Amino acid sequence: MPLTSATKASYQLAERVPVLPIRSTVVYPSGATALQIGYAPNVEALNAHPEPELIVAIVSTLDDGQDIPPRSLEKVATAVRVLDRLNLPGGTIQTTLQGLRRIHLDDVRFEDGFYTARVRTVEEQTLSPDAAEPVVERILTTVAGLAAKVDRVPDEVPRILRMNLGDPGRFADLAATLCNLKLPDRDAVLQELDVAKRLDLVLESLEQAWERAREVEAVAGEEGAAATAESQPRTGRDRTSEIRRRIQSLQAELGELDPLEREADEMLRKLEMARLPQRVAAAGRREAERLRSSTTTAQEATEIRAYLDALIAVPWTRRAGDGTIDLDAVEKAFGEEHLGMDESKERLLEVLAVANLRNDLRGPIPCIVGPPGVGKRTLATAVARGLGRPVVRLELGGRDEAQLVGTRRTRTGAQMGKVMELIAGAGVKNPVFILEELDELGLGSVEGDPVEAMEEVLDPENREEFTDRYLDLPFDLSEVLFVGAAGDFYRIPRDLRDQLIEIRIAGYTPEEKIVIARDWLFPRIVKEHGLTAEEVKIEDETLLFLTRGYARDAGVGNLRRSLAAVMRYLAREKAEGKGRGWTITQEMIEEILGFQRYSTTPAEIRPEVGVVTGLAWTASGGELMFIEALKMPGTGRLVITGMLGDIMRESVNAAYSYVRSRADELGIDREVFGDNDIHVHFPVGATPKDGPSAGAAVTLALASSLAERPVRHDMAMTGEVTLRGKIMEIGGVKEKVLAAYRAGITNVVLPTGNKRDLRDVPTDVREGMEFHYVERMDQIFDLALLGEGRVVPAYGDGEAAPVSRESERQAARGEASEGH
Repeated sequence: MPLTSATKASYQLAERVPVLPIRSTVVYPSGATALQIGYAPNVEALNAHPEPELIVAIVSTLDDGQDIPPRSLEKVATAVRVLDRLNLPGGTIQTTLQGLRRIHLDDVRFEDGFYTARVRTVEEQTLSPDAAEPVVERILTTVAGLAAKVDRVPDEVPRILRMNLGDPGRFADLAATLCNLKLPDRDAVLQELDVAKRLDLVLESLEQAWERAREVEAVAGEEGAAATAESQPRTGRDRTSEIRRRIQSLQAELGELDPLEREADEMLRKLEMARLPQRVAAAGRREAERLRSSTTTAQEATEIRAYLDALIAVPWTRRAGDGTIDLDAVEKAFGEEHLGMDESKERLLEVLAVANLRNDLRGPIPCIVGPPGVGKRTLATAVARGLGRPVVRLELGGRDEAQLVGTRRTRTGAQMGKVMELIAGAGVKNPVFILEELDELGLGSVEGDPVEAMEEVLDPENREEFTDRYLDLPFDLSEVLFVGAAGDFYRIPRDLRDQLIEIRIAGYTPEEKIVIARDWLFPRIVKEHGLTAEEVKIEDETLLFLTRGYARDAGVGNLRRSLAAVMRYLAREKAEGKGRGWTITQEMIEEILGFQRYSTTPAEIRPEVGVVTGLAWTASGGELMFIEALKMPGTGRLVITGMLGDIMRESVNAAYSYVRSRADELGIDREVFGDNDIHVHFPVGATPKDGPSAGAAVTLALASSLAERPVRHDMAMTGEVTLRGKIMEIGGVKEKVLAAYRAGITNVVLPTGNKRDLRDVPTDVREGMEFHYVERMDQIFDLALLGEGRVVPAYGDGEAAPVSRESERQAARGEASEGH
């Protein structure tokens, strides 16, 4: 039914029209089509608009799911008039549709059970019949040949086409319809607005059909040569390929699709719906076309499917939100998730502020450093929640290079790397990506160079062109917010450290743990165990008892586990009907958890000879370290035990030499050194220890043992000692002070040069402790040694203490195990 000029003028497109996605055919302008409507949204659209001669948009889709994504329908469609409709049993509607013109669908929405869209008229690039004549003649010739060879092209088609040569655009649409081109090819013809290119598309599809028809003839011709070929040796692969070619040819003759052909079409449909970047889509199409090849083996087909699935799963263009950084929202998320840690929060907000001003995330990466259980992961998660982005985590410890950045497809078992796999799982290209255990990267038995692989991922200059070995296509990582996490910043490989910003979390004081437990941990753990806040109560005094006796770690991990153990006990009591309603007491905790794990040591109860409380920095936070020195009859030997590193052994030797040089001032007889052996021991001997900052404590322990004068038990100290008795600055002051505070020690001896480092210590901790700043070892003798005598200074009071701070790496790495 041709569309006359009068008919064209008798309709007007509304601003929004109903959209009917059709899977079975393509409706072109200037023609009428009988169509049975069964897709539920399409039926709903017709029922919601019962008016006669309704104008709707018909759009072709390859999506066979129930929920078609609206964005996949935003393309060229056909405006049609519904001439008549007939309701059939089963809820379907038989319709007659008259094509009007090509339109473009914008802002497609699914509302009230059906699709609607805002329509935009499109203009075609026309072509005169004379200019189109060469292509038209080739099309007619090809169609005539097809009509003689295959049943799907009726014999009368060439005659009908020759009656419609006046409009080349209409001729192309008609040829695509009558020759039963594949649905993707017919839709491509509809999408093309340039009539010349549209004719070329039709010709290309018909010539492909012609080649397949010739292959069918070739199968018959091969029968005569089969006997000769059978006498020649053939490999299994050759015979498989030959059989597959014959099957494909016969299926083409019957109008059927080979399973691989059907799968290739399905993959092409998925690639189109994924809206991939041009380069990625081209690579995907090449792989999909490989499925059609007669030489593709089953194993190769499986590998191609896996690759295409991975390619489609990657969010090449999908983003979470609009990409803006809302600092207020992040700050609010911090407040809801974390108590204290103001400095760490400020540093993170500063990093985000710079990214916001620059409008990109390619700067240095924040790395949250601290002992286990202090909230490194939850701090990064709070950032993700404030930004409205999903969060993914990757533990780097023990990872091989191939696990991180993928394996090339030429290797057996190739697969995508964890970096891209996690981003694909997030579904967006701009998640918050937490890199955990950065200080464990490359350690142990690993293959390849995982450190170099991570440098490739994090390099700000190349982040936009990161290429996973498996995908072999560049992916833009510049919108990913990477956040590192580590226990020891200086164990991170040097080249990676250059790309990181250290944000340190020292740990919590007992008071902070009580507030965290009361306001955050306790309510959640109670709920997780099927109990209610009305049934279980706990006082702050009990929480303090729990913290000091069972959870002296820098974080809240042990506190969480201890509370969970108590809740499991109470949950069982409730389940067995033995009680409802408890107030947790110290006695109940000891009954459930056993005796306290952290008991008061003799050195903390009373002064002892040769026992000194030192302070050490560890990857788990600051810790106390008891140093013991024992004098015994012998020949003047110095024995050192406790699994020490070379630096600590040198510190002990230097301390012994200094004590010998100050023997008279300390009241030690010279004969003592020759008639006695001295044994210096660092308890917990199974744990490696190293670093120079125990020098002051070791010197004091030696002096106490040799002079037989007890040491104050309420004092802890740290500091490196030179051979002349000067006290040098050390690192990790905040962690060490917090360790002393958690243990209830209120007097701390620090090098004078470290006074400025106390600004990082919480105010309530500073106010609850007394700090003694020293420049010389003699001052420590006077402060800590009990008994008669005052040591005469070896240097004048006005002499300045050395300013050579212990090197940053040595301080952090050398003391990484001193507290264990």
